[in-house]
Amino acid sequence: MIAGLLGAFAAAVCYGVASVLQAVAARRTDTVEGLDPRLAIRLFRSWPYLLGTGLDAFAFLLSIAALRSLPLFVVQSIVASFLAVTAVLGAIFLHMPLARSDWIALLVVLTGLMLVGLSAAEDRTVSVSEAERWGVLVAAVVLGVLAVPLAQIKGASGAAALGALAGLAFGAVAVAARVLPGSIHLDTFVSDLGTLFTDPSIYALLLAGGIALLTYSTALQRGSVTQATAPLVVGETVAPALVGLIMLGDMPRPGWGWVATLGFVLAVGGAIGLSRNGDLAQHEPQRLAGEGADA
Repeated sequence: MIAGLLGAFAAAVCYGVASVLQAVAARRTDTVEGLDPRLAIRLFRSWPYLLGTGLDAFAFLLSIAALRSLPLFVVQSIVASFLAVTAVLGAIFLHMPLARSDWIALLVVLTGLMLVGLSAAEDRTVSVSEAERWGVLVAAVVLGVLAVPLAQIKGASGAAALGALAGLAFGAVAVAARVLPGSIHLDTFVSDLGTLFTDPSIYALLLAGGIALLTYSTALQRGSVTQATAPLVVGETVAPALVGLIMLGDMPRPGWGWVATLGFVLAVGGAIGLSRNGDLAQHEPQRLAGEGADA
């Protein structure tokens, strides 16, 4: 369980650094009309986006490892704290000063994470039916279909709508990782590939991950980082936490339910509060301004 908690916190750090790099790249790239996969191609010409994506991939592996031993509500609330990492890094390296409200939100996040960590119990292997595994894949497909009309919405409303959908897609990734066959482990990953690729949840994980990255990148072009990220945090934490509690039997330590609930609310609420700090449209990092301009 301790290894799972450490992995989740390390994933939050990686996601926090990656979000700064990807937001810089998205802001420098020509805006797109609708949901245009060519945006991803242009972004991958930018070294900040490539580096951010690499950190995302590493964080993703860490979060999957954490999800093998911890409930969804624990891992997702810890991962949501990546905005605290983003805010601190922005203050140090990008000259984005933290207001008093930001420091309060940061303290709220840390308090929430402490409570969530204390309430966490090592979880059992999830037992789900084949229909439930297919259900996660169907949910990912539905999100992909919904992304097309939502991508036509302009301005702040479009940023919020796509940010929320990206959050739900990231949540679907977490649920898919949680319901992967219990026999799959990172240390036997290669030998388990045959089992893995016959399971619909792995395709749900890949599809939802692609949808999440594309819709969030598009959302960052529609409005401010705040408008895109606040609904993302809600979608990627609340939705999978509810799925875990209702369908997968995720539970905190006996007698610690109220502590877990309070910690989850504080961590997510503080993260939403911190999302307002990250508007890189008004704080473009000077050191990066002349680099990666080919994006």
